[in-house]
Amino acid sequence: MVATVSSGPRAPRDPRNSRGSGGGGGGATHAGNEHLPPEVALVMSALEAGSNTAAARNHRNGPRYRYRVLATLRLFSDQESTPPWLLYTRDVNPRSLGFVTAHRLPLGYGGVIELPGPAGEPMSVHCTLLRCREAAPGWFEGSVYFNREQPKFELD
Repeated sequence: MVATVSSGPRAPRDPRNSRGSGGGGGGATHAGNEHLPPEVALVMSALEAGSNTAAARNHRNGPRYRYRVLATLRLFSDQESTPPWLLYTRDVNPRSLGFVTAHRLPLGYGGVIELPGPAGEPMSVHCTLLRCREAAPGWFEGSVYFNREQPKFELD
């Protein structure tokens, strides 16, 4: 099963936005990449093409499904006045989430990701940054694992 979810209007390229333009607003709708900025859609397309190799599939823990929403990440180490990091989510399962962002984020740091859930409801989930590596000039792909399993992201 492949599910695709998108949320809200196009986000600005600025990787740090106020909480108001993050993942908590706007209802989720089933759609494709049409709400992603073109450069993000291009990076995600390239990542998907490269993920079809056997080596890439072996690095994945469990099945994921496509999940395209705008999310924000606030790291516990960030200053209170620092705006959250803007993430474009790629895929999800109950234990983790893949994303693309315009900034290299520090591995192993904990935080809270805010995003719309599968039914469009705002979610705030404690997580830890597992991976963040350059995917294209100026763009990084990464993943967070949820500190507690999120049953809302179960494949039906």
